Amino acid sequence: MISTFNLRKLNDLLKDFYTLTQIRITVFNDTFRELTAYPEHIAPFCQIIRTSPEALNACLCCDKNACEQASRQHAPYTYCCHAGLTECIVPIYLGNIVIGYLFFGHVFSYPTHEEGWKSIRERCLPYGLDMDALRDALYQQPVISEEYISSASHIMRSVAAYLCMERMVSLHQKELPVQIDDYITSHYTENISVRTICDHFQIGRTLLYEISEQNYGIGIAEHIRNLRIEKAKILLAEHPELRISEIAVACGFDDYNYFITVFKRLVGKPPRQFRQNK
Repeated sequence: MISTFNLRKLNDLLKDFYTLTQIRITVFNDTFRELTAYPEHIAPFCQIIRTSPEALNACLCCDKNACEQASRQHAPYTYCCHAGLTECIVPIYLGNIVIGYLFFGHVFSYPTHEEGWKSIRERCLPYGLDMDALRDALYQQPVISEEYISSASHIMRSVAAYLCMERMVSLHQKELPVQIDDYITSHYTENISVRTICDHFQIGRTLLYEISEQNYGIGIAEHIRNLRIEKAKILLAEHPELRISEIAVACGFDDYNYFITVFKRLVGKPPRQFRQNK
């Protein structure tokens, strides 16, 4: 774990989210372990689901996979869980590092309980559960619209930013992922590569790749390219006096044509057009 959360302050914030949305919210750390939630107890429907060891394992895998997907896309990820309910994950960032996840879930988002039960029953039959009890618990779930879920995900994204701004979480500066991120942030416009980073920290490529996937959701080389392109976008917008070739070099691209190719692929238009549209 590369971060520490102030759980007292965090619980107050989670309570505020629940008061506004009436949706249970959970915090996971960077290793996908649940730290705290509000309300503390899960809904009766999910309690029944988790009486099956196979279903419980599916719940844990579903949470982990969703965290990884949200990390890869650097944005909220809304999905249907293995049992048929709607859930949403938002990554929590400090700088460029994912240090945790906010999660809301167990939301019933079908037109009617009858329609939802048809799908959920089929998904849950293999777990050997008490289907009558499960159906009764399901009918206690309020029907929540897609628009409401979308709005709740936007609020949760704001909560993720706010908890960092209010210092409800701190990084362990001695941890290797934090050191690597600091090093990349200081040197990404230079001649930096996977090899130079591995040599600097005396680690193997496999470990570096694992750290990059866990903290950035992408490979280390792709992360460096993204940082360079983001810097190029700023220079193009704020410094019209600079030639595009000068910006390429300032952002760490020795090959001008390669810079044009990468910029167009990631931004959707070449640098000159991007500058003209600003």
